[in-house]
Amino acid sequence: MWVAEGAKVRGKDPANLTELRREAEKAAKELEEATKALEKRRADIAAAEKALKGKLQALHESERQLAESRRPVSQMVELIYQQPIVGNGIAPFVSGDSDAGTLRAMANVSHMVDVKQQAVEQIAALARESQRLAAEAQEIRAGNLLAEAQMSAEVDMLRQRSEKVVRSLTAALVKLGIKVDKVGRAALSCNPLRAATANDYPNGLIPKVMLCPLQQQGFSLRADAAIAFVSLNEAFRRRFGRQMCVTDAYRSLAAQQSIYYRRPGFAAVPGRSNHGLGLAVDLCGGVERFRSVEFVWMEKNSKRFGWFHPDWAYSSPFEPWHWEYDPKIDSLL
Repeated sequence: MWVAEGAKVRGKDPANLTELRREAEKAAKELEEATKALEKRRADIAAAEKALKGKLQALHESERQLAESRRPVSQMVELIYQQPIVGNGIAPFVSGDSDAGTLRAMANVSHMVDVKQQAVEQIAALARESQRLAAEAQEIRAGNLLAEAQMSAEVDMLRQRSEKVVRSLTAALVKLGIKVDKVGRAALSCNPLRAATANDYPNGLIPKVMLCPLQQQGFSLRADAAIAFVSLNEAFRRRFGRQMCVTDAYRSLAAQQSIYYRRPGFAAVPGRSNHGLGLAVDLCGGVERFRSVEFVWMEKNSKRFGWFHPDWAYSSPFEPWHWEYDPKIDSLL
């Protein structure tokens, strides 16, 4: 009989919240990975810009050397015209009447021609290097701008997708009776992507704005636990025709201290209870009776939604009404 009863709820989540929550978590993970990739790309761009700066400095130095190399060429041209061979002509050299001065002048001209040729070759090499550096600089800058623009567009698209899924999830919760105020502040506390933020607060000191309200008025849990509980509640309602009965959920540190002193042995030490983490509920409506129809149904079906009855609650102390949420169980489903 119980296998058949379990099979009735083993299919699709009646509230479709589990699927929406996982879709939101997947979108958030993709957004996080894309954002990290963008940050890495920006770091790479910064390094490339640094390399670009070095290339531009090299280009500037190349241009300075080019200007320096042009100067002796012009000086050489002027010097050639000042040599004696220019004034006396080359006839003495050709006729064999050249003297030592003429020969020295001819040697100077030959040397200057060689220097000029070297200078021309150096100028050409420097010009080619300048062109290469300028082309590399332009390519690096254009590649950086294009890559960042593409990745920024991808991150924006993933952010919009994530926000859309969370809005759909919030709308589904509202439809199922979760109270959201007019400006939607409660919707933020039901965002599963903020669930881990609750871990930043001490046990029993989680701000109310960080907790998601349940369908059962006056009770709340951490966002992921609350969403999973709403799904469990809908499956329970479909089986028994009524919502789950809740006597306690998130418990403040002050409330935990009060219960601990009033009922010693039946409450965890203040600051150590899963109630203070927004990850536990105490149930009534039959579940509180060991081996009742409702209790057995919960044993068979609660883990599908990440909820379970802890081992200690079977005996030390015996608390059939106490159930806890474990994100690790939920993630394996």
